Amino acid sequence: MERRLLGKTGLAVSVLGFGTAEIGFENAEQATVDRLVGICADAGVNFMDTAECYEDSEEKLGLAMSRRRQDFLLFTKCGHAAGLEGVDWTPAVLTKGLERSLRRLRTEYVDLLQLHSCSADILERTDVVQALVEARQSGKTRFIGYSGDSTDALAAITTGVFDTLQTSINLADQEAITLTIPAARQRSMGILAKRPLANAVWKHTQRPSNPYYQEYWDRLDRIGYPFLQACSLTDSLTTAVRFTLSAPGVCAAIIGSKSEDRLQKNFTFVPPSRLPDDEFEYIRGLWEQRSLPSWAGQV
Repeated sequence: MERRLLGKTGLAVSVLGFGTAEIGFENAEQATVDRLVGICADAGVNFMDTAECYEDSEEKLGLAMSRRRQDFLLFTKCGHAAGLEGVDWTPAVLTKGLERSLRRLRTEYVDLLQLHSCSADILERTDVVQALVEARQSGKTRFIGYSGDSTDALAAITTGVFDTLQTSINLADQEAITLTIPAARQRSMGILAKRPLANAVWKHTQRPSNPYYQEYWDRLDRIGYPFLQACSLTDSLTTAVRFTLSAPGVCAAIIGSKSEDRLQKNFTFVPPSRLPDDEFEYIRGLWEQRSLPSWAGQV
């Protein structure tokens, strides 16, 4: 699988990475996680992205990677107490949370530690950002990043502290392409795209009852990309991933699943390459014509 440099970190990341929220929130069995990690390795995927608040995903991933830590780059996120004593977004919780993550992941360091979707107000507190800087200085993480969207992400970028930005970029979520990515690129930050498949909400012929899917469904219903209904699901997913990877500055896109079959299809049957310029601009043009000013990046 193609690899790209993750901005100024110099890390060579596969253009697709494995996101582990689903294995935690949907209670995947450990044996399943072990096989998912194997699928990643076989497909040439070389980085894993997890978080302190994805239930027990760090623990499951740590067990699955216990004999192959050097085969992957390991990214996690911090900020939420998620069961620890203390208040979210405080230096004490950040420090304790990282120590817990390292224990769960069975490693002495992570390759990237990301501040997890906190507000611009939190970022104004220099002690919070300093806690991440100290984690990098101590060798517990090689690099530090911010994971989030919209004006909060822009505030993180302007601090000049972070090495990377992880943000939502997909057919239904394109604010970052003009709001934050240009500013991140000016600072040579590595850019990771989350939710590249937009939850594949176009599979639903009616508005989903689950609120998690409704915002993207409403947006795509208004835009009406013709190709989403005119081609097969595999082809539409391929276009979705390729669109995300075509956004200027994007290094990699993160895809997660607890389904072995679905993950294997996404990693091996979806060509992780850029769209031709005219196709990319066609999608961008429909977005610019039909999107609403209120459509901010979704956390």
